[in-house]
Amino acid sequence: MLDMMRRSSVLADVVVLQHSVLNSAEKKKLFISPIMNVEDARCWYAVYVRSRFEKKVHQFLQEKGITSYLPLIETWRQWSDRKKKVSIPLFKGYVFVRIVFKSDHYKVLGTDGVVKFVGIRNVPSVILDRDIEWIKIIAGEPDALKDILPEMPSGQRVKVISGPFRGLEGVVQKEGRGAKLLVYFDSIMQGIEVLINPEYLQPIKGV
Repeated sequence: MLDMMRRSSVLADVVVLQHSVLNSAEKKKLFISPIMNVEDARCWYAVYVRSRFEKKVHQFLQEKGITSYLPLIETWRQWSDRKKKVSIPLFKGYVFVRIVFKSDHYKVLGTDGVVKFVGIRNVPSVILDRDIEWIKIIAGEPDALKDILPEMPSGQRVKVISGPFRGLEGVVQKEGRGAKLLVYFDSIMQGIEVLINPEYLQPIKGV
């Protein structure tokens, strides 16, 4: 499926923050006042949903007036009698919501198809606004995607120094004359692998 989508590009390294570890600088990025609790701020979260229920959950959440985002990519599906372009979730089983956790999380959990919030040790992970924007860019570049990774890859950590995604970071591995940039999304414990021109990459020292 995704292995048919191969072109040079690069992805964002999504930084995920838990409620308990947000510092003042990170709160500023989230537009949170120093006296405001994270649970009182409107932030992005990921929710795990029932299999093949991503689009329905996205619709149900929107009908409730909840800001919901479902990253979709287009790919070709082959049936015995026809071939058709379809939209599929970038991350199977996940939908993103922007809510005030304290007041809205019950409405999200009460939505048909929603299983739970994604986080660590039962603490929902907060996702920065800028990282959601990068995911939107990624979803708009389906031909760059190569594979989905179930765990954090090992390798040389690098930074992109040229092109539209300049400043992003990931792990690089060589593949023939090119290179693969491996990016892991801690918030949903999933990663993505893409092909990239190695000339666009610079090793990060001390990592």
